[in-house]
Amino acid sequence: MAATSDIVATYRRPGQVVRRLLGQGAREDRALIYLMVGCLLVFVAQTPRLARQAHVTDEDLGMLMGGTLMAWLFVAPLILYAVAGLSGLLGRALGQGPGGFGARIALFWALLASTPVMLLWGLTAGFVGAGLELNIVGILWLGVFAWFWGAGYRAAVQVERGS
Repeated sequence: MAATSDIVATYRRPGQVVRRLLGQGAREDRALIYLMVGCLLVFVAQTPRLARQAHVTDEDLGMLMGGTLMAWLFVAPLILYAVAGLSGLLGRALGQGPGGFGARIALFWALLASTPVMLLWGLTAGFVGAGLELNIVGILWLGVFAWFWGAGYRAAVQVERGS
């Protein structure tokens, strides 16, 4: 199934989508693509906010975008790999964690699948600015991301146990 169809399906049944992704075999290239496309879309979501910030504060938009691009395409993937590794180790220590690949897919897919809400957050930040509306959309994104990650993590545990 196409990634866009999988993203839509994730909003209905996130665990089922992650189980299907894990059923395709452990391919690290797929996990890396999910991570990098997710980080790229988060960067794209930041551009309206950065444009607003540059306009209001007379900062150089190119510098703002360059720093944000560096953060999301080079630094964030390293941090997310570390978070996935720690979540897998913590789950293993508690006797309920998936393997490393399952933990990575659960986290990386949660980021990619939640990017439509992040894009909405970026538009809100760019057009409305700071305020209640931006906070509501940010909390919505955080909730969707946590839901997808939690459901995906549980699905990865189930796949590993064979149930």
